[in-house]
Amino acid sequence: MGRDKVVAEKSKTLYVSDLDGTLLGEGSRLSRRSAEMLNEAIALGAQFTIATARTPATIATLLKDVDMRLPAIAMTGAVRWDFRSHDYSLPQFIDTDKVHQLLEVYGRHSLPVFHYSLGDNRVEVRHIGALSDIERQFADDRDDSPFKRFLLDHTPTEESLRRTLLFYSMQPTEIHRKVYEEIAAIPGVNPVFYHDIFGQEIALLEVFSEQTSKALALRSLVEEVGAERVVVFGDNVNDLPMMQEATHAVAVGNAIEQVRQAADEVIGCNTDDCVAEWILRDITGTQ
Repeated sequence: MGRDKVVAEKSKTLYVSDLDGTLLGEGSRLSRRSAEMLNEAIALGAQFTIATARTPATIATLLKDVDMRLPAIAMTGAVRWDFRSHDYSLPQFIDTDKVHQLLEVYGRHSLPVFHYSLGDNRVEVRHIGALSDIERQFADDRDDSPFKRFLLDHTPTEESLRRTLLFYSMQPTEIHRKVYEEIAAIPGVNPVFYHDIFGQEIALLEVFSEQTSKALALRSLVEEVGAERVVVFGDNVNDLPMMQEATHAVAVGNAIEQVRQAADEVIGCNTDDCVAEWILRDITGTQ
């Protein structure tokens, strides 16, 4: 089969990659080589996007060198975000009654939490409770984007509560586990409990609406672009539902064991530009 025919066939494929630990390399940055390979693949017709827990504020910076033509699945699927128009679409708000139930749980446990809502075409982040040093550093590292505004000294307004996308907290694992178990018993919400760059001592708890997941957002995008084949790349537990939606699920070599076991294929580590290289080789038929 000639290259042109291969490219035409593979252009019916939707390639979706997680960011941290998957597409991003050292220092959680996209290497120049990965950006160049992705741009070459996209120019050939590859339908490529990302699905990440990150907000558009960081997505815009991390992928500034890539000619992104499809919307990003952001905030674990709570919103889609267009790289060119900067518009948000398909927001998945937590039901207001559930928001107040969650606030009661956080308050009863005296658990500080970040509250994310969708404001005037940007994400607004407020903080409830005493701000720890690690939380302050988390906010300071991210408070420099036109796409996100931190309002740490402001309590959530009724309007922001009606437009809640996410509750996010970082606390010692054992304290957090008890809160997670209580929140998991509340119908209509989707809590995600996991460890990340802070190590095993600190656990992260994200709470979304029950309609929020990378998998559901991916399903919608597949239908929209008319993809006949879906290739998904991931490394962590929140990628598993999305990988189950894929025609071909690919784990990077540094993925957790659960993800490697669930994948159809395991490739190199995220620091080796392996995702971008895989996509370029696939679109050109040189795998």
